[in-house]
Parts: sequence; C-alpha cells; structure tokens
Amino acid sequence: MKTCVIIILTVFALMIAAALFEDETQAQAEARPRQTEAVDSGQSETLYVTNVPAGYRDWKLISVAREEGELNDIRAVLGNDAAVRTYREGKASFPDGAIIARLAWSLDASEENNKSFGRSQSYVAGAPKNGVQFMVKDSKKYAATGGWGYAHFDNGKPAAETVMQACFPCHQAIKDRDFVFTRYAR
Repeated sequence: MKTCVIIILTVFALMIAAALFEDETQAQAEARPRQTEAVDSGQSETLYVTNVPAGYRDWKLISVAREEGELNDIRAVLGNDAAVRTYREGKASFPDGAIIARLAWSLDASEENNKSFGRSQSYVAGAPKNGVQFMVKDSKKYAATGGWGYAHFDNGKPAAETVMQACFPCHQAIKDRDFVFTRYAR
C-alpha cells in the first residue's frame, strides 16, 4: 500500500511539475546560439538532432516514469500534436513530424508535505537531471536510424557524439514499436 501511495504521489508530482515548468520565451530561444549543422557520423544521412524543438514545454503529457540505477530520476515524456495523436489513435508507427521529449528531475522527499501527512511519504520533482532528450521522426532525413533523429541536450547544448551514438542501438530493441519505449498513459 505504501508503495502504491508513493507511485501515485510521484505521478501526481510529475504532472504538476510538467504543467508548471516555465517555458522558454521565443525571444530567449532565438537569442540562444544554435548549432545549425548536424553531427556528421561519416554517413550521408544526418543522425542527430542539434536544435531544441521550439515550444516543447507546452506539449501534452504522454507518460511519467521513475528510473532507478545510474539514472535515478523521475521523468515526464511529452509529445507534440502529431505524437500525441498517434498515441491516442493507437497507431503502431509515428508519422513524419512527430516529436517526443523526455525531461527528468531528481526525486526529492517533500519535508513540507510530509509534515502535513505526519509521516515520510511524499516525493516531488527536484532539480533538472540527465539532460533533455528528443526523438524527431523524419523517415528520409534519419533513414539510417529507423526514421528517428535523436537528441540529448545538457544546459541547452547538444551532448557529445559519444552520448548520441548510444541512442539508436538501445532503441533497436523495440523496433516493432517504431523504436519508441514510452507507452501512452491513459
């Protein structure tokens, strides 16, 4: 029962955090220097996304998750309209233009909430953690990686190529689900 309450409260905290997390203004996004050339892996196809998709913090919630081990975070998975529509319609593959975002935070005990409950049971999203990740569907541009471009940004900057090289090999394990791990939370 205690585990169930923790999971419910964590999901609730993630939903609130995703809703309240302040969006970058368009001016801030335009002012930030952007890398315009994709990382070149020596292949003719572009493999990585190098720009943060505009407005992603306003996208709809797809799901939340708790990762343990080395990652040790709580995360919200968001999608643009094309991605969310695909999930809601139960389609097996995503159309070009679908984008999925993963945001993560530390999982912190809420002393304030715990005082109200009279015991230790409440956890909330803490500091951002493990960067922001994206999957962008473009079956022609990213043909070499199953039609998906992968991205990982730390403090608004693209991660090193060595980090990016781990994305597609990991996602190949779920090729039958169009390389997407997250399932839609109904």
